[in-house]
Amino acid sequence: MQDLPVASVAGTGSGTELLDSAVAHVVQETGASVAMLYLLPPEDTTLHLAVLAGVPSQLATPWARVPLSAPVPVADAVRLRCLIWLGSQEELARRYPRPALVLPYQFALGAAPIHTGGTARGGLTLLWPGSHPSQLPPDEREAVVRGCHGIGMLLQQAESSGYPIVPGAQPRVLPPPKPATPDPVEATAIAEFVRRLPGGSCSLAIDGTVVFLNDAAAALLGTRAEDVMGTLPWVSLPWMNNPAVEDHYRAAVIGRQQTSFTVLRPPDRWLSFHLFPNATGISVRIVPTVRPGPRDVPAPALPTTAAVPSRATALYHLMHLAASLTEAVGTADVIELAGDQLMSAFRIQTLVVMTSVEGRLRVEGGRGSHPALMDRFDGAPLVSATPAAHVLTTGIPDFYPTFGDLERAYPSAGLRDAVAACAFLPLIVSGRPVGSLVLAYDRPHSFEPEERALLTSIAGLLAQALDRARLYDTKDRLAHSLQAHLLPQRLPAIAGLDVAARYLPSTRGMGIGGDFYDLIRLDETTAAAAIGDVQGHNENAAALMGQVRTAVHASAGAPPDEVLARTNRLLTDLDPGLFTSCLYVHLDLAGHSACLATAGHPGPLMRQPDGQTDVLELPPGLLLGIDPASRYPTTHIDMPPGAALALYTDGLVEAPGVDFDDATAELAAHFALALDQDMESVADTLVRYANRATPGTDDIALLLINALRPDG
Repeated sequence: MQDLPVASVAGTGSGTELLDSAVAHVVQETGASVAMLYLLPPEDTTLHLAVLAGVPSQLATPWARVPLSAPVPVADAVRLRCLIWLGSQEELARRYPRPALVLPYQFALGAAPIHTGGTARGGLTLLWPGSHPSQLPPDEREAVVRGCHGIGMLLQQAESSGYPIVPGAQPRVLPPPKPATPDPVEATAIAEFVRRLPGGSCSLAIDGTVVFLNDAAAALLGTRAEDVMGTLPWVSLPWMNNPAVEDHYRAAVIGRQQTSFTVLRPPDRWLSFHLFPNATGISVRIVPTVRPGPRDVPAPALPTTAAVPSRATALYHLMHLAASLTEAVGTADVIELAGDQLMSAFRIQTLVVMTSVEGRLRVEGGRGSHPALMDRFDGAPLVSATPAAHVLTTGIPDFYPTFGDLERAYPSAGLRDAVAACAFLPLIVSGRPVGSLVLAYDRPHSFEPEERALLTSIAGLLAQALDRARLYDTKDRLAHSLQAHLLPQRLPAIAGLDVAARYLPSTRGMGIGGDFYDLIRLDETTAAAAIGDVQGHNENAAALMGQVRTAVHASAGAPPDEVLARTNRLLTDLDPGLFTSCLYVHLDLAGHSACLATAGHPGPLMRQPDGQTDVLELPPGLLLGIDPASRYPTTHIDMPPGAALALYTDGLVEAPGVDFDDATAELAAHFALALDQDMESVADTLVRYANRATPGTDDIALLLINALRPDG
């Protein structure tokens, strides 16, 4: 397969058209049934769904935004820079239980990264029917890789031309391939063939809407063809509003597998539906049948209206929300996930979460068109006459289909011209209210009983997640406050040096880490620098980190090998059960030189005044805390004016599936390119690189030292 053609991009419109064509080309070449193209905007850590093919947009709503740290195949593919292949639903369930829970259908999945050079630009997810071989054939693998390369080049060229392609608010959905148009003779034969078949014939578009219905099918359904054309059957026919019905449709669309189900048309007519999907739509055969066995009888369904999502859609989003919330680690995560999963599914325009803090309401965050509309309640006493306070203290939800209903209940609410309808739902955990969920609509909204029950259930899920998140936030603030006080509050000002430091705690888990750094002014012409990493991510590691830093500081001024040897003897005497890496540098500012020694720590980056940057290869020394007799060889280097050192912990470059040397070389390239920047700016550049390459996988400590030129 040849690379995708890349034409010149004259503007954003033509760029998106080329991108759509590129995705369609990959689908055609690979034989995939579904494609989801994600873009990663610069300085962003979230993948945004930009182009969708093979399924309607409502099925992809839960996956419209995917954080790079999420346990989702496309995020792993982009982060690890490799193709992820899942040959069966069982393998998906084993490796990625969350998406498997929401998509319990038979299909094969491939996810591949899209990048140019060292720049990650997005990822591509492809689905094949469940009949696809469990192994990805070489020709299809090559088509995926070449296709992603072509898309990457297209994105790079668009950016270089000044018209970067950015994801829109909603993904663009590619139309299905057009079926071949039969000649008149063939069309007549097809019509006769359909009429001769027993039962009824119906055709659905990919999005589930009825596009054809013959007289026999209309008679079996008990309706007129014109009443269901262009509608979703489970919406226009209330007796089909059953999760099992829409679930079979999803299975046909996503897995491209034939499927059948039986449903009761009141009062006593049982009908059997047989679905035959392909890339252009779904053919449906409807035939009368006898009462099926108990396992095959769908549960009774309640009527629905076009303003309320179907039961299957609601359950689909509820299940995805429940699975997602298990991974939320902070209040902001909970609010973000709630907005992503609920607002489009339930046609909500604004979502706001409030909590109770010291007897007052506090707005924790919101999403949508008017999230600031509830700011007027921020800080209001719980005894105040506000709807958010009322539901929080009573635990009883309130629904207001129109603004008039709200104004009659709370004349002083002050929300005129801000909402047309709203719901205030209590967030309750074990009988204890922890906050309020506010849902606002731009138009009057009739809250049917079933929708009220669904929204109340959602509030219960959010309450549990919010309670866990608030506990996490509290512990996280305490942990990182402790960590911050164990590190230097500020670096000393040393004549002749431009210095900067960064410490970034891992975003995963509740632990505090053992990464540390220090810069010590010894006298007018000498200084010392140290960086290290204590094994572990808990309070023991943090406590030991404080002891190691104190020991290094106390020995600073001695030769580097002696500093590390003394610190090592102290640690072996303490016998903490943890090991520590450490790099120590003695700087001779007058002699423009440095002496270094390492105890199992990665060598620093050395940037020469001309920009040449290399990783210093230092004689290895044993980790601190293992052998009290360990010796630490030293290395002397020149440090002329304009030269710079970058000391870092492995969290800056280390990631699963990424070669350490390759990652370090890429870090060195970023350091070299920042030749004319001050060290504070360089530190920001390297940290941004780390956040995109290895988001949140480990603590990061970084110390930059630049020997200033005489005119600097």
